[in-house]
Amino acid sequence: MAGHKLYGPKGIGALYIRTGLQLEPLVHGAGHEAGRRAGTENVLLDIGLGAACELAESWIGMESVQRLRDLFWSRLTRKFGGGVLLNGHPSARLPNTLNVSFPGRIGADILHALAGVAASTGSACHSGSIRLSPVLEAMRIPPGVGMGAIRFSLGRTTTEEEIEAVMDRLKEVLA
Repeated sequence: MAGHKLYGPKGIGALYIRTGLQLEPLVHGAGHEAGRRAGTENVLLDIGLGAACELAESWIGMESVQRLRDLFWSRLTRKFGGGVLLNGHPSARLPNTLNVSFPGRIGADILHALAGVAASTGSACHSGSIRLSPVLEAMRIPPGVGMGAIRFSLGRTTTEEEIEAVMDRLKEVLA
């Protein structure tokens, strides 16, 4: 898990390792982290992650965020119909993200017009060419669909008014 995903500090995370699983060291050298990496731990970030985890107990599960995510999806499908597709499982997914594709569009172009919205594209731009993300490739999302992917992130402070504002901007961008 990444600390910033639960309102903790950026640059710190935790990894659960199943018993019996052998991992290749991330950084070779000294034997820190049971031989998995070298280097001194950042104690301040560790403490920040622990504090964020303690605070998260009060809102983890995020039913209200999931409700807003589902509201956002229903508004998208009502407005754009087959012009928007869900990437991923309809119910077995994170409560705070909505990954959708606008087939025949380029997600980066849409995202550029949505400055200030917590979203990212499902593709990466390297040397002027756009490539479908390996995750979308592994999900067998066709390139014509996946290139129009955008992942919207909602949080515990997201409001219905913010979702409506994004919908208004999307209507303009995709008109």
